[in-house]
Amino acid sequence: MNIKELINREEKYIVDLRRYFHANPESSLKEYETAEKIEKELKALDIPFERVGETGVIGYIGTEKKGKTVALRADIDALEIEETNTVEYASNNKGLMHACGHDAHTAALLGAAKILKAKESEINGSVKLLFQQAEEIGQGARQFVTKGYLKDVDNVFGIHVSSGLETGKITVTPGPIAASCDYFKIKVKGKSGHVSKPHTGVDALYIGSQIVVNLQAIVARQTDPVDPVVVGIGVLNSGTRYNIIANEAVLEGTFRTFSFETREKTQNSIKKIAESVAIAYGGEAKIEFRSYSSPVINDTESAVFAAEVGRSILGDKNVITNQEKALGADDFAEFQAEVPGVYVNVGTKNPEDKDTHFPHHNGRFNIDEKGLLIMAELYINYALKYLD
Repeated sequence: MNIKELINREEKYIVDLRRYFHANPESSLKEYETAEKIEKELKALDIPFERVGETGVIGYIGTEKKGKTVALRADIDALEIEETNTVEYASNNKGLMHACGHDAHTAALLGAAKILKAKESEINGSVKLLFQQAEEIGQGARQFVTKGYLKDVDNVFGIHVSSGLETGKITVTPGPIAASCDYFKIKVKGKSGHVSKPHTGVDALYIGSQIVVNLQAIVARQTDPVDPVVVGIGVLNSGTRYNIIANEAVLEGTFRTFSFETREKTQNSIKKIAESVAIAYGGEAKIEFRSYSSPVINDTESAVFAAEVGRSILGDKNVITNQEKALGADDFAEFQAEVPGVYVNVGTKNPEDKDTHFPHHNGRFNIDEKGLLIMAELYINYALKYLD
């Protein structure tokens, strides 16, 4: 049997797994039962595995022949969203839902693992199966990297479902395709007093408001217009009563960029603006940054190769190589910062099924499960052809 025939034979196995994971979602860094289910499946397939952190899992397939090592990645965490679908496999866990397709990625990689294991004697090299936790909060990929699981890897391959792309189509574009994601918190210290005597205090709320306005200059006046950057404030908390000058303000926000250079420049600008504005009005600002994800930058050679693999499965017209950049983020980028790799979007929108048209991170999100077979085939063919 060829790969496609083998995958079609495993359709029920893959779909059943996806529905199990969908019905049993777990939040980031708490994917304990998900990890146990993955390990149970790997054990049944006689695939060696080990835990990475508390909830990540890595599996190993390959022979003793000398050759390269390719890593295949699936993320496994869900979101804090109440599911509003009425399907029989809807979430059993109140307030949690697989609203981004990680259940599909996990099931597809397990399906691919089953077939790769059956063909293990033909593999000239090694395959690492990365079932990665905590993608939604950018805390999973780094656990694999810091523990050294990428040191002997030559190439890494990742996929993500897309509700904006029809089933049977994929996008694989060289260069930057998704933004970095960084968080910041600014604490402004002022001095309280009565609002009728503003000169006796230092208004932290006013300073915080001026910081919000001035941060927009980073995009408007400090960034190349053809180099997209977003700086957004989502939280501004300040004050205790209508007639008291606020002595503290707390701002929380994010910034998104497509290059490491712009990312560093933007962070420095946020710090400089916040501190200088606070000083100008007699206050003080302290800034905390958290890095959630680097920009996703597809290695050109890997992207060209992945496109060739995609065409062999789906035909030329169904492989899109000029995808527009998106300001969403994925910590798959941390793998790409270590080794060459490529991130592919796989369509799961069925034009005839409106239930598959809802956007990601929505309570009605669902997929065309025919996309599962395409994902599994991509995983398998990318690994086998790369190692050949």
